[in-house]
Amino acid sequence: MQQYVDLCNRIFNEGAWVINERTGQRCLTVINADMEYDCSEGHIPMLTTKKTYWRSAIAEMLGYLRGYDNAEQFKAIGCNTWNANANDNKHWLDNPNRKGKGDMGRVYGVQGRRWKNSQLNTTDQLKVIYEKLRKGIDDRRLIMTFWNPGELEMGCLPACMHTHTFSLLGDTLHLTSYQRSVDVPIGLPFNMIQTAWLLRIMAQITGYKAGKVFHKMVNVHVYENQLELLKEQVMREPYALPKLVINPGIDNLEDLEHSMVVGADNGISNYQHHPIIKYPFSV
Repeated sequence: MQQYVDLCNRIFNEGAWVINERTGQRCLTVINADMEYDCSEGHIPMLTTKKTYWRSAIAEMLGYLRGYDNAEQFKAIGCNTWNANANDNKHWLDNPNRKGKGDMGRVYGVQGRRWKNSQLNTTDQLKVIYEKLRKGIDDRRLIMTFWNPGELEMGCLPACMHTHTFSLLGDTLHLTSYQRSVDVPIGLPFNMIQTAWLLRIMAQITGYKAGKVFHKMVNVHVYENQLELLKEQVMREPYALPKLVINPGIDNLEDLEHSMVVGADNGISNYQHHPIIKYPFSV
């Protein structure tokens, strides 16, 4: 995608070096970026300048929508991205809220499906959005947020892509996703896929056409040990965007929660890509 290449070049040309307190590493950083993905024709914003593991990206978002709170649950559906933060993050290992091996705490989907209100009851944000959309209601409150300021210390990592707002125009559903922190070489390729998949699946199970994703990012960065590899990647000639195919039999929230299988019910067609690039990952 040209938008991704343009963002990388902006970081190369305008970025400032910042020490990341959590990892102790330098990051080349810019503030504020916006990307837009048109999902109306079935295309999905996947990088073709390197191999992107789309199954893991979709599985991670599916796990969020199911409210998973343990890395083993994600692993069982084909996503290993939470193993390190759940089990190797020294700050989380010493946290009294951690319940044991694989526990992620109250992060991401836990907030989306079991947000605690002032009466200590829980609110299922996703179900509220789903039920309103099934009734054709857009009250400008179709917001699912994983960011709970009162519980940031109760999870292994505060949500990076933290809030998703759905908007209905006629028979078309749109999505605006907000992200506080963006690891451009590793995280962003996943997040691009995830926003498009989230829009497509929510449109499908609520009976609408998929429109556009508006992806809004704040701190956009490249770790120092990733920089030369990323410069190599953006020199590659991109191929045409692939398409996402979702099983039409998945048509309600219960299917999403209980029967959807990543790979069997989600497929990518015409994905031509350059070889993998193994970027260092910072915990």
